[in-house]
Amino acid sequence: MSGPAKPSGVITITTDFGHQGPYVGVMKGCILTRFPEARIVDLTHEIVVHWPAEAGFWLARAFEYFPAGTVHIAVVDPGVGTSRDIVAVAAQDHVFLAPDNGLLAPIVARHPEAAVIRFDAGHLARFGLHRPSATFHGRDIFAPIAAELAAGRCTPADLGPPAGQLVPAWVDEPTVDSTGVTGVVITIDHFGNLISNIDGPLVSRFRQPLVQAGNHTFPLLRTYGDAQPGDYLALVNSFGVLEIARAEQSAAEGLGLSRGAPIVVREGTRRN
Repeated sequence: MSGPAKPSGVITITTDFGHQGPYVGVMKGCILTRFPEARIVDLTHEIVVHWPAEAGFWLARAFEYFPAGTVHIAVVDPGVGTSRDIVAVAAQDHVFLAPDNGLLAPIVARHPEAAVIRFDAGHLARFGLHRPSATFHGRDIFAPIAAELAAGRCTPADLGPPAGQLVPAWVDEPTVDSTGVTGVVITIDHFGNLISNIDGPLVSRFRQPLVQAGNHTFPLLRTYGDAQPGDYLALVNSFGVLEIARAEQSAAEGLGLSRGAPIVVREGTRRN
């Protein structure tokens, strides 16, 4: 089974909880109660509420910056307490825990060798998890199991049986045809940059790429400083995906675009 040969003791947490209220802190407390030596990293708690697609996007592109053997919790869970499943995915020497709601579909799509385990009550009972609340599985299931995995006291195979297909991702992969590449804005960062799901290699096929969104066309530049303050530009960012930015200002506010807005890349004659 694919998975970390040796746990690193590192646990990352990704949620849509924000920082109002004790939810994230309580999850950390549950982890530390079971595994005091855990090293916990907040990946982000600012995922748009109830939208697993954004969490899956960031997790698929951020996990490689953590040591092998890291356990990643992702709780964006509008179906908490319903019949939706919880899964563990082991891939690239990392373990990912999340609801089966499309969140981990990008990980499995990028890593076909991934092993998927579906939690079941009988296996969870072995860890003293008998009656989780109906509304806070981050505290009652994800945090304790992450602690057990990170401490090396169990493996994903101890959590349930192998699973078949996961729930598909909420956002389709970019489409590619002879005329261009079409994707969507998947997230907006603190600076107002419109970050797409179009990976850099899909852009590099064009000699003079032009990026279109919201009835506007933008040149592809190398970095923000290559544009004058207030000017719009497109670039391939530090996570290797296409984004639309506005030098020293917010592209999202200036263009009135948000998550889900289409972005198209085509061959064109670059304008100055």
